[in-house]
Amino acid sequence: MPYIPHTPEDLREMLAVIGAASVEDLFTEIGPDMRPKRFDLPKGRSEMAVVKHMEHLSARNRSDLVCFIGAGVYDHYIPHAVDALTSRGEFYTAYTPYQPEASQGTLQAIFEYQTAVTRLLGMDCANASVYDGGTALFEAIMMAVRATKRTRVVVSGTVNPIYRTMLASYTCNLNLEFVNVPGRGAETDIEALKAAVDDKTAAVIVQNPNFFGSIEDCTDLFAHAKSKKALSIVSAYPVMQAILKTPGAMGADVAVAEGQSLGMPMSFGGPYLGIMTCTKEMVRQMPGRIVGRTKDTKGRTGYVLTLQAREQHIRRQKATSNICSNQALCAMRALVHMCLLGDEGLRRTAALCVERAHYAAKRLTELPGVTLLNKGSFGNEFAIRLPMSALEAIDKLSAKGFVPGFPLGRYYQGMDDVLLVAVTERRTREEIGVMAELLGGIL
Repeated sequence: MPYIPHTPEDLREMLAVIGAASVEDLFTEIGPDMRPKRFDLPKGRSEMAVVKHMEHLSARNRSDLVCFIGAGVYDHYIPHAVDALTSRGEFYTAYTPYQPEASQGTLQAIFEYQTAVTRLLGMDCANASVYDGGTALFEAIMMAVRATKRTRVVVSGTVNPIYRTMLASYTCNLNLEFVNVPGRGAETDIEALKAAVDDKTAAVIVQNPNFFGSIEDCTDLFAHAKSKKALSIVSAYPVMQAILKTPGAMGADVAVAEGQSLGMPMSFGGPYLGIMTCTKEMVRQMPGRIVGRTKDTKGRTGYVLTLQAREQHIRRQKATSNICSNQALCAMRALVHMCLLGDEGLRRTAALCVERAHYAAKRLTELPGVTLLNKGSFGNEFAIRLPMSALEAIDKLSAKGFVPGFPLGRYYQGMDDVLLVAVTERRTREEIGVMAELLGGIL
């Protein structure tokens, strides 16, 4: 029996109702060159054979490596209570809370998450949420385009290049003009960004700390953008925001972030959490789910989806966004993680990451031929230039149980010998010292 048990007569009746001659007619909008010619699927296997095969593949993964990789995804410690609480059935299986009378727990959790991230980023409003940091940045751009009716976007070259690649992909058919402003080494070129923002600019996009880990104050840039009636968008790192000047304090209109550092494992790239926050003036452009708190007819506190009708998800091109799957579980993990750590815990975590990153930078730059690219302040991430290929260094140290960082040559011309090193609270001084000694041994 086929997977969909419709008889040929069933198919003929359905096709007749919609006026199609065949099932193939339903795909005429997809060009022939984009359709698969065949599916070369292997023959089915028994359960025992499949389990053995998957165990073999799993055994090839290296979970024992000491990780200094960052570039938007970080190896932070996750308290066991995060898994214990979010794996409860009422959270783990909860789906879209369209019926508030039956979903008060889920709605309250979403509201509390929104409250926590707006306080963390110093903004007015938040949604809950989108897929990851890159899609959040794309959605922020679309908010700016809708709000300003402009199509020119100025982007700093120190914004995560993986996100910039995603933006190019997501917007390739939207007739947007992107102006990429290169950084000055590891620093954002604030003056060049100001010069690039004009009366036709929809938004200017920066990252803080930037992709190289450098910390910068963009207040003057955002004030300049406002004078041109352009919007300011910041891509932030949530953990570092516990001790840095917030996007709100700088005057940002929209602040987004990758929420993975708040209670989600690195997990081969997902699922992650796209945090989105904005000013009150921009909230009606915000995509996705927004929960508000109100009172019922008896004066009791209640929570509801607000500024969004159910039809948001079926309005196709008229919707502010077509992101409508359940991101609430990842948001729940971030909320539980933030609540477990609290204000003081988040600040201590961020400060510990910074302290150990600076210790690592000191140890590494003491090695012959190793130099630091960051000229100013940096957080828990920094870039070093090596007297050898960064990929070669990674290969040699990985064989010894250490991944020393992220190679930048793939994304930045002339940086084949540059390594981006990230240090979290999980990295001990002993591990940093061993990594420095191993690197010194191959230079």
